[in-house]
Amino acid sequence: MTTFDEIATRLEALAIEVPSWAYGNSGTRFKVFGSPGTPRTVEEKIADAATVHRFTGLAPSVALHIPWDLVDDFARLREYAEGLGVALGTINSNTFQDDDYKLGSLTHADPAVRRKAVQHNLDCIEVMHATGSRDLKIWLADGTNYPGQGDIRARQDWLAEGLAEIYVQLSDDQRLVLEYKFFEPAFYHTDVPDWGTSLVHCLGLGDRAKVCLDTGHHAPGTNIEFIVAQLLRLGRLGSFDFNSRFYADDDLIVGAADPFQLFRILVEVIRGGGFGQGSDVALMLDQCHNVEGKVPGQIRSVLNVQEMTARALLLDTAALEKARVAGDVLLANEIYMDAFYTDVRRDLAAWREERGLPADPMRAYLESGYQAQIEAERVGGAQAGWS
Repeated sequence: MTTFDEIATRLEALAIEVPSWAYGNSGTRFKVFGSPGTPRTVEEKIADAATVHRFTGLAPSVALHIPWDLVDDFARLREYAEGLGVALGTINSNTFQDDDYKLGSLTHADPAVRRKAVQHNLDCIEVMHATGSRDLKIWLADGTNYPGQGDIRARQDWLAEGLAEIYVQLSDDQRLVLEYKFFEPAFYHTDVPDWGTSLVHCLGLGDRAKVCLDTGHHAPGTNIEFIVAQLLRLGRLGSFDFNSRFYADDDLIVGAADPFQLFRILVEVIRGGGFGQGSDVALMLDQCHNVEGKVPGQIRSVLNVQEMTARALLLDTAALEKARVAGDVLLANEIYMDAFYTDVRRDLAAWREERGLPADPMRAYLESGYQAQIEAERVGGAQAGWS
């Protein structure tokens, strides 16, 4: 049986990128709720992200979304973030909130709209040069609502052409990460609906094109850990967007609906070399805190990933393999479940204290006065939000 002491040093490799938009106001298609202390600028978002890292030691970088986080001087923004102890990470392009993209962006029938979408992504690459970011992440809302509305084949050709134009402009140390989502906002067909479509396009681009797996972007019952294993096997898993879902793409706190699923995913991440030294897989959150506190919501999220990572590392892989070879189905499952049911909370509390972190980051945050401070200071101006 693997012990916590045996995995303690391996846990130090865990780094979870937090999204800037998690600190702004968000909601559903029905309502976006505001809350006291919500950031009004990208600098305030970064300050909140740095606070999560200060209390957990798990979130050393923050992803930006363009144009939500557009500033005049990204080099200065990079210096600001580094001064707070965090780096600027993935740059996310946005081709889904402009009226021109109503019927598609990279897959629009109008060449002028496709050109505009390509240029936006090229502008994002310029941002990456200034921020030192490695990944350009592209998620497309492109699709159709009705049969006959669009030429499905032509849209795939246009998508391939647009992605190729973007890809060739990346520097040698940068990557294109293509996300997928099986439905919404398009309901008849989506242009990048699944990991296979994303993979096909990435294979056509080159080695620095990878798939982004959002854990909320699948049909109910999908075996996500199988997708993880396959993409790692092929060397094409670029990043995760960790969140949780009860019905569809809820963007709730990761592990909230199905912590066992998160555990199973992380078992395959570790098994496939997607964690630790030598891995280039980015572990990122993609969540929106609609009714809960934003900073504590992110703290809870990174702690959930840490806990399930610890449990996954505790899996006795030698005993598991022996049971598998022997064909002992029940024993193999018992070994697997033993790791999942192991309570590591006290061990993690001690692990944090040994590294100068609070044993209970959530309580430490609530007692720190930071929330009261930002609520008092962030008065006036326009609160940031995803819309």
